Amino acid sequence: MLELKHLKTLQALRESGSLVVAAQRLCLTQSALSHQLKELEQRIGAKLFVRKTKPARFTMAGLRVLELADQVLDQVQHTERELARLVGGEAGRLHLAIECHSCFNWLMPAIDNYRGLWPDVELDFSSGFSFEPLPELAQGQLDLVITSDPQPTEGIVYSPLFSYQPTLALSPNHPLVNKPVIEAEDFAKQVLISYPVDNHRLDLFNLLLDPAGVEPLAIRKVDMTIMMMQLVSSGRGVAVLPNWALTEYVNKGYIVTRELGDGNLWQNLYAARHESQQDSPYIEAFLDIARKHCFSHLEGIRAINE
Repeated sequence: MLELKHLKTLQALRESGSLVVAAQRLCLTQSALSHQLKELEQRIGAKLFVRKTKPARFTMAGLRVLELADQVLDQVQHTERELARLVGGEAGRLHLAIECHSCFNWLMPAIDNYRGLWPDVELDFSSGFSFEPLPELAQGQLDLVITSDPQPTEGIVYSPLFSYQPTLALSPNHPLVNKPVIEAEDFAKQVLISYPVDNHRLDLFNLLLDPAGVEPLAIRKVDMTIMMMQLVSSGRGVAVLPNWALTEYVNKGYIVTRELGDGNLWQNLYAARHESQQDSPYIEAFLDIARKHCFSHLEGIRAINE
């Protein structure tokens, strides 16, 4: 009667608090998810949660199924990891590189979790603002690259992680705070504070400025996110970062944020690897851990619909 997909669905609903977000996490349409839940309720003869409550409020039957889900899915995941080790071997090398410099916010906790589960995998990572990792991935010097700029490259395959919105960070007193729509032309009079990378590697230029043929008044390069936010907060310029990377600074009152354009500018984040590593159990395990951590801890992201 109960299937693993039902248990995963209820867990996703509890963690996200809504059918819309739960459907995105499970890569389903909201209609398909609703149908699955109604079918399950018909099978067991009881309602699992109260509709139109936010966050979702579970019935006694729903709580009992959730209790089962927590027990069973942990055991299933543990067994899957053990089987992967038996089939593919526990040892290996996972040499990571990161093109998304804001990704350190979620990558380090995911790495810590991974180390505990796969202690015999040699884990290392490279980063650098002038570093171009995809050629090294193609040559076998790297095993995994986190990137928002997938380049068609022979032998390289891309796995989706999540979508995010590049978002404008402003001082609370900045004049653009009162502008309802942020357009490319607004940056022509602004000092842009960004990481020290080429413009073609920045979401702002790829999605908004280059198509409009607009350049910022000036660009100030800064290595660290927290330094960028201090400069923005003091009115020294503006910055554009992923929405989830700005949450803590908004909550502390350092900055305010505004969506770019019509609010429909989204960027996708991928994990790139060599096609020879497509079936690597320890790389798959890392991607699974990373995705789960992101959807549990990052605000404003959604599944990539491809």
